[in-house]
Amino acid sequence: MSTPAKVALVTGGSRGIGKAMVEEFCGAGYAVAFTYSSNREAADALVECMRSQGRTAAAWQADVRDFARAKEVVAEAQKELGEIVVLVNNAGIKRDGSFAAMTPEAWGEVIDTNLNGVFNYTRVLIKDLMLRSGAVINVTSVSGRQGMAGQTNYSASKAGIIGFTRSLAKEVARFGVRVNAIAPGFIDTDMTAAIDENVRKKLYAGIPMGKPGNARDVARLAVYLAGDAAGYVTGQVWAMDGGLS
Repeated sequence: MSTPAKVALVTGGSRGIGKAMVEEFCGAGYAVAFTYSSNREAADALVECMRSQGRTAAAWQADVRDFARAKEVVAEAQKELGEIVVLVNNAGIKRDGSFAAMTPEAWGEVIDTNLNGVFNYTRVLIKDLMLRSGAVINVTSVSGRQGMAGQTNYSASKAGIIGFTRSLAKEVARFGVRVNAIAPGFIDTDMTAAIDENVRKKLYAGIPMGKPGNARDVARLAVYLAGDAAGYVTGQVWAMDGGLS
């Protein structure tokens, strides 16, 4: 089997939106490297699934908060798969709760994972992407656009990603690097499935389309933003929230 010409790196790729990203980029002809935090079984199953379809994927265990590990992952992925031309910063966590009761640990863990993780992988790869006219796609959230009660830490981290996206886009545009963000609303994943059913019904009632989104649709938008069809698109935040924002 010939080696695909394009390589993408997806952080947090073993489940939810990240898993859909891996599947869609593989389907679009990319070789995909992805990170996962702890569920090796899920990561291995995804790699095997892609290989069974004649596609190329490889997984690395990594905590996105670890800058040194980010350097290792990028170096190993490029040695195994080739030059990375697309980075998808997807990894993220939630530690929801009232701000008045929020611990410094709950604040710090979310900021460090969701925002600093984006810095770590982008910082490691940015010079390579500048040489290759690559693309960066950051997964933010409707919470980062309009805020959500009980999510001050999560909303702050996701709003930070929006500012990061717009600023970096202006810095690297002259090198042909495009930087965009996707802001999903309520997407049908394991994370949203954990929400109490009655709470979910109330949340969905506030969405103009009246239903959650699909992870695969988010991933398809990412593939579009990575490709030539979006060659004049940079510094943008694409809402995918059923009209919520």
